[in-house]
Amino acid sequence: MNQRPETRSMLEKPLNARQSAILQMIEQNGTATIDELEASFDVTPQTLRRDLNILADAHMIQRFHGGASSTNSTTNLPYQDRQIRNLKEKEAIAREIAAYIPDHSSLFINIGTTTEAVARALMNHKGLQVVTNNLHVASQMSQKEDFRVIVTSGEVRAKDGGIVGEATMDFVKQFRLDFGIIGISAIDDDGVLLDFDYREVKVAQAIIEHSRSVLLAADHSKFGRRAMVQLGTITQANAFFTDKTPNATITRLMTEHDVQLQVCRV
Repeated sequence: MNQRPETRSMLEKPLNARQSAILQMIEQNGTATIDELEASFDVTPQTLRRDLNILADAHMIQRFHGGASSTNSTTNLPYQDRQIRNLKEKEAIAREIAAYIPDHSSLFINIGTTTEAVARALMNHKGLQVVTNNLHVASQMSQKEDFRVIVTSGEVRAKDGGIVGEATMDFVKQFRLDFGIIGISAIDDDGVLLDFDYREVKVAQAIIEHSRSVLLAADHSKFGRRAMVQLGTITQANAFFTDKTPNATITRLMTEHDVQLQVCRV
């Protein structure tokens, strides 16, 4: 494994085989929780936490409560990997959001594999009016004859079917809808929402601005993760749907700003 020279100097001794494997797992998946590591390594949680602390002290990973994330803040995981990662958690979040939204509502749905799970969970609803910049969502929801699905203008990203750009943002600003369903790539420890694509972020900001109620959807792997573009803060949401309770700082912020926390059971 190639390590940066400055990283080597921060290590008291070379990584052992398990620590190297943990690092590789986090770099490949973007994040790893203690529970996930326990399933892969025959050692105690205390040993795994010590391994993570060693890697974090060497700036190879970033620690968060209950796990760690990659330090790569410039590139997201491939779309195909994100589709299957934490799928049960995403489906649990999607079910709760679907239960929250009444029939005959109007809603924005933005780019992301979690919001695609929400679209699938909404298929038993009636009379929904949907504006989306996600071609996968549009393809799914347009199968219902009583749904009205509007696809934004803009540039289509080949890697994930997302539609982005100035034209997309301008299109979104023509509407004022009941709900904005927002997925996010990363949530920093202080509640800042982060993503990887500046153009995607601008569209998401427009959706937030033009929604009467903002529903944020993110599984636990997004906690403490790094991405380079700031979208906003968790305080801009009306409700946050996730599968694990966030850290004390985020929880306090949500309480102070009256953001509803919905921890969804897998």
